[in-house]
Amino acid sequence: MKPEQRRELIVQLVETLGEVHVDALAERYGSSRETIRRDLSALDARGRLRKFHGGARGIAAPGEPGLTEGPLDARLATLRVEKDAIGQRAATLFGEGATLFVDTGSTTIAFARALARRRGLTVISNSSQIAAALAQSDGRHRLYLLGGEIAAEGRETLGALAIQQLQQFTAEHAVLTIGAMTPDGIMDYDLRETELARAMIARAASVTVLADHSKLDRAAVFEVASLGSIDRLVTDRAPSPEMGAALRSAGVEVIVAPVGR
Repeated sequence: MKPEQRRELIVQLVETLGEVHVDALAERYGSSRETIRRDLSALDARGRLRKFHGGARGIAAPGEPGLTEGPLDARLATLRVEKDAIGQRAATLFGEGATLFVDTGSTTIAFARALARRRGLTVISNSSQIAAALAQSDGRHRLYLLGGEIAAEGRETLGALAIQQLQQFTAEHAVLTIGAMTPDGIMDYDLRETELARAMIARAASVTVLADHSKLDRAAVFEVASLGSIDRLVTDRAPSPEMGAALRSAGVEVIVAPVGR
């Protein structure tokens, strides 16, 4: 069977079952697990499915609540103006000398680009793309890139080693992107990303969440933290009345970034 034919069959199976696993696919198609992993990586990169450790899940339709989010390249191209506005506004919140944890995501990448124009910050991140953006600031910031298992897209490190290194630091601020937010709390789609975000929250004095409007009033798979665990939300539109009431009740400051000005 040719690789492209097998990959199309894998996509059809994911659409039918919702989730597939490497071992089962290898047995079904008479291929090695390494071959199936390469298939899943290629399909993930094309946005046909979402790869996770040991298998893959389907991609939710745009705007639909679902159990996955698209690959990073697709997210970087979505709501770009809004994410840039959020990043620029958030960058003004941190003064010289501050120490920040920053996790991986399309909105935190926009934040890092804006932060590169400032100076005197210490940034600890698991994102190679964020580190690269800040490294262009010609030494104006002190940077630490966490090691660990490199995720499928190659843009972030995750897992026990990354968390172990993270625990050697404390920070004034954790700046996090999220997959979703409901009145019950902030959520994500990937367990390992969730675990890293929780570790950052545990070792930071305050938490700032960066989330465009599409993330609000939407649920994901894994709970990262309650609303009471975060201090600020920077977004591009005022939250809905229900979401706004929940944020006020939890004591969360909501900052709406100006878009297109």
